[in-house]
Amino acid sequence: MASALAEAERAADRGEVPVGAVLVDGGTGRILAAAGNRVLADADPTAHAEMLVLRGAAAALGSARLDQCDLYVTLEPCPMCAAAIALARVRRLYFGAYDPKGGGVDHGPRIFEQPTCHHRPEVYGGIDEARAGDLLRDFFKERR
Repeated sequence: MASALAEAERAADRGEVPVGAVLVDGGTGRILAAAGNRVLADADPTAHAEMLVLRGAAAALGSARLDQCDLYVTLEPCPMCAAAIALARVRRLYFGAYDPKGGGVDHGPRIFEQPTCHHRPEVYGGIDEARAGDLLRDFFKERR
């Protein structure tokens, strides 16, 4: 989670919403891909940190199936990212801050609980929640 938080801090430094993600090989712990949000930089509404690491790791491994991988992200994934996590068949999802407004895992549509969901990763929320939440609160406080 420390690497994901560092990615979130770098995203904030670029003026992006401070969300960071890291995808690791579940067997070795080796980082396969790391990113912070790049929605503004890429002019791409889908350039969430989770989407970027899923794309990066899939390209590096040459496979759309990431079933031996674990994802660390600083914020509860939104519905779009949760659906992509399911489609990639990520083994485990660890996230920091909960997102009652925009989350798609423990809040909102609860993507993994839908009967149409293809794959349900193991989910662990609240990992370093205070630090992840502080990053977001500080970022938005400066802009309001």
